[in-house]
Amino acid sequence: MSEAILALENVTKWYDSAPGRRILDGLNLEVSPGERFAIVGPSGCGKSTLLNILGTLDEPSEGKVIVDGIETGGLSEKELSAVRAEKIGFIFQLHHLLPQCTALENVLVPTLARNDEASPKEASERAKALLERVGLADKFDNQPSELSGGERQRVAVVRALINSPKLLLADEPTGALDEDNAANLMELLVELNGSEGLALIVVTHDRSVAESVGTIKTLNRGKIETTS
Repeated sequence: MSEAILALENVTKWYDSAPGRRILDGLNLEVSPGERFAIVGPSGCGKSTLLNILGTLDEPSEGKVIVDGIETGGLSEKELSAVRAEKIGFIFQLHHLLPQCTALENVLVPTLARNDEASPKEASERAKALLERVGLADKFDNQPSELSGGERQRVAVVRALINSPKLLLADEPTGALDEDNAANLMELLVELNGSEGLALIVVTHDRSVAESVGTIKTLNRGKIETTS
C-alpha cells in the first residue's frame, strides 16, 4: 500500500476558553493517495476545526499531523506555508477571489508561494489548461464580478489545483451554490480526484453532497467513524 499522504495520530483538540470540552478526542486517521471521502456530523461538532488541522491551518492540542511523510508539529510558519503551497489545495464555501484580479490572475496567486523553479510561463500554461478543462476557456480575463456564482467557484477549484497538490480539502464547497451548480461542482471534484490522482476530503452538512463523494465518515463527540 502506498504511504499515506496524510495521517493524524492521537489528535486531540480543545480551546483554552473551554478546556474541558474536547472538540477532537484521540483521533486517528490515514488518507491514502487518490482516496476520497466526505465528513459529516451535527452542527458545531468540529468538522471545520478538523479540516483546518488536516490542512495545517490550525494545530492540535495533542497528537501528530503528518503530511506526505512530514511531521508538521515542529515546523516554523514559513515551513508550514511551504507544505501547504506544495502539497495541499483548499476550497471554501466562499470563493475568496481577489476582486481586482482576472480569473487567470486569481488562479496564479498560489504559485507566488512556491519555492521550486517552475517558470511563470509554465504556471500560466497550466492555469489556462485547467480553466479550459472546467469550461472557462473564454473567461481568462474576466474579473469575479463578471462571473456567475458557479463560475467563481470553478475558478477557486482551479486555483486550488494550480500547484499540483496531493491533497484537496473542501469546506462546504457547495454552500453558496444553487442545486444544479452544486451538483456540477461535486461531479467536477470527483472527476478531478480520479484524473489528477489527488486525495479529496469534503466537509459538508448536505447529505446529498456527501453521498456524491462516495465514502462518508461521521464526526461525533470528537471521534470519527465510517458510516457508508
